[in-house]
Amino acid sequence: MGRGAYALARVAVAVRAAAGPLWWAGLLSAGAGTLVPGLTGRRIGVTAGAALFLIVAAVVFAVRRGRYGELARGASRAGRSVFLQDRAVTLRNGRRAARWWLALAFLAAVGSSFAVPAAAGLAMAGAGAGLWAKARWLGGLERRAESLLWVRVDSARRGPAGRDVRGYETTGLSAGDAAPGGARRRTRRTRPGVSAAR
Repeated sequence: MGRGAYALARVAVAVRAAAGPLWWAGLLSAGAGTLVPGLTGRRIGVTAGAALFLIVAAVVFAVRRGRYGELARGASRAGRSVFLQDRAVTLRNGRRAARWWLALAFLAAVGSSFAVPAAAGLAMAGAGAGLWAKARWLGGLERRAESLLWVRVDSARRGPAGRDVRGYETTGLSAGDAAPGGARRRTRRTRPGVSAAR
C-alpha cells in the first residue's frame, strides 16, 4: 500500500463472519444433544431450546443497533488512497479471531445436553441467526443510502462497532465484491486480496 493508505473491511461482512459457524455448530451440538435423554428429557430440552433460539436471536439482532446506526449516519466518503478488503479475507479473519471461543461454546453446548438436551445448541444457532439478521438490516441501510459501509481494519479488532471504531466510510454500491448486507455478489472479480476503492 502507498503512503497514507489503509485497508477497509465491509461492516456487514464482519457482522456475518461468526453467523455461519454459530449456526452450524449450534445445530450440530443440538442434534448431538438429542441423542441423550438428559436430566430434563428430550422434549423439555428441545422446547426450552426453541424458546432460547428466539430470545437469543432477538437479543443479538437488537444489541448495539443504535451504535451501528450512529456510525452509519456519520459515515464519510472513502478516499482514493484506501484499499477495499475482499469478502473472503474479512470472513476468514473474523472466523480465525473467534475460533477458540466458538470451539469452547460448542463443547459447552454438547456437555450441557446431559442436563438439558439441545437447549444450548439451539441458543448458539439463535445467535448465528441474529447476526445474519443484523447483516440483512445493515444491507437495508446501505440500499436506502445507496452506499456501502466500510470500517478501518486496524480499528475493528473488537468488532465493527467496537469502542475503537471512530467512524465508517462509504463507497458506491458497486465497490468491492460483496453486495449490500454482505452477501456474495453473483459476479466476482478474479483478483483476490484487496482492491482500490472506487
